[in-house]
Amino acid sequence: MSMVWNINVKAQIAEMGAYVKLLEYDNIDGMILLSELSRRRIRSIQKLIRVGRNEVVVVLRVDKEKGYIDLSKRRVSPEDIIKCEERYNKSKMVHSIMRHVAEKTTTPIEELYTTIAWPLGKKYGHPIDAFKHSITSPDVWTDIAFTNDVVKNELQSYIGKRLTPQPTKVRADVEVTCFGYEGIDAVKTALRKAEEKNTPETMVKVKLVSPPLYVLTSQCLDKTHGLETLEAAITDIEKSISGAGGSLVVKMAPKAVTESDDAELQALMAQREKENAEVSGDEDESASDDEGVVAE
Repeated sequence: MSMVWNINVKAQIAEMGAYVKLLEYDNIDGMILLSELSRRRIRSIQKLIRVGRNEVVVVLRVDKEKGYIDLSKRRVSPEDIIKCEERYNKSKMVHSIMRHVAEKTTTPIEELYTTIAWPLGKKYGHPIDAFKHSITSPDVWTDIAFTNDVVKNELQSYIGKRLTPQPTKVRADVEVTCFGYEGIDAVKTALRKAEEKNTPETMVKVKLVSPPLYVLTSQCLDKTHGLETLEAAITDIEKSISGAGGSLVVKMAPKAVTESDDAELQALMAQREKENAEVSGDEDESASDDEGVVAE
């Protein structure tokens, strides 16, 4: 099968097919014949392909003399779509970086592609993979002939800002109780188990919302690793508290959280803290009772 490409559907959908633009080939025109839109019976072209939408297609034929490019949507597999979208998104990011460096250093963008992006693409599979690798391995630039140090410094600086991995925060909510002899001491011991395996790279923190609800959090570059870390911590807590006759209930399984989730948690903790700090009416009542006894 020919290579798959991203296309954008133009505002022309005719009876015989749809006219499109190939996004990865300078928006040149192509056409998807009606018979190549779907494997199923076509009742409405508009439901299969919409104006302004990006699609993944395969090139069937190219007539250089007439300038015709015949495309197919139905012959593209789900795996092809995933690979094409991934390649397209990577290339968009590379172009964004190249355009930034070109503007900042007044260097022709084609020159940056010729001397930097394309050579790195041949060596590492794709320029973006080389850019990411360069954050921890400066050897990536060994064979690159930079026009000048200004270009090199600007490129490395911008890559550091755009591509440096950001830590992901993962969280789990658990209820830990023990009504046995050890009581609260057993709960404290169990919760400490979550932090016993902490390393500089992987830290698990335990926060009290209000008894018996606790929150476990961890930050790491690899989301999957973070989720596995919290799952292991929950297992350690459960083993410890079960041994003391207590129990653990997972109220929210480990998951990646957003700033919004953090804000909600902080608001909940503040509310519970305020509730705990409030004085119940008992003290006032007992004081008035005592005054009444004295008066008599």
